[in-house]
Amino acid sequence: MSPIDTDTDNTWLSPDDLEQVRAQMPIVYVEAVPVRVDSLGNVTEIGLLLRQAADGTISRLIVSGRVKHGERVRDALLRNCEKDLGPLALPRIPVEPAPFTVAEYFPNPDLSGYHDPRQHSVSLVYIVPVDGECEPTQQALDLAWFTPDEVVSPTVIGQMTGGQDRLLRLALAHVGQLP
Repeated sequence: MSPIDTDTDNTWLSPDDLEQVRAQMPIVYVEAVPVRVDSLGNVTEIGLLLRQAADGTISRLIVSGRVKHGERVRDALLRNCEKDLGPLALPRIPVEPAPFTVAEYFPNPDLSGYHDPRQHSVSLVYIVPVDGECEPTQQALDLAWFTPDEVVSPTVIGQMTGGQDRLLRLALAHVGQLP
């Protein structure tokens, strides 16, 4: 850190330091499948972002982001939902932050079915109902809502990379809505 650096948030690494760490150890992420639910708690829609994926393609993706050093998983999940869906999304973060699954991403696409060419990462994956107005933010180009039938269609699945389609199917199976 240079003496003229005025950034007071020391929980993020510089781009060079992050690249070095990514080359040596797994990074912890949280991922959220944003959903709309009816009055009975049934999933009626699934939100997918359109943005540049880790492999450089423009893809449909779920909410994703790193966990900061010293940050609770629950707080990281809220921060990343608000970062990707906007401050008025009103995500309902689970009281107990137990993920419905854990995905392990590797630079080698053949190791797990989850692929991130930049790094080895471990991702805690959640299904998060959202009640508010969602707007794509940060690097997202679009946010679209799909029914459970639409989201597993060849058209939508074909727009997903890195194993995100597998996570989506697991999420729908977890809530009993896999068509």
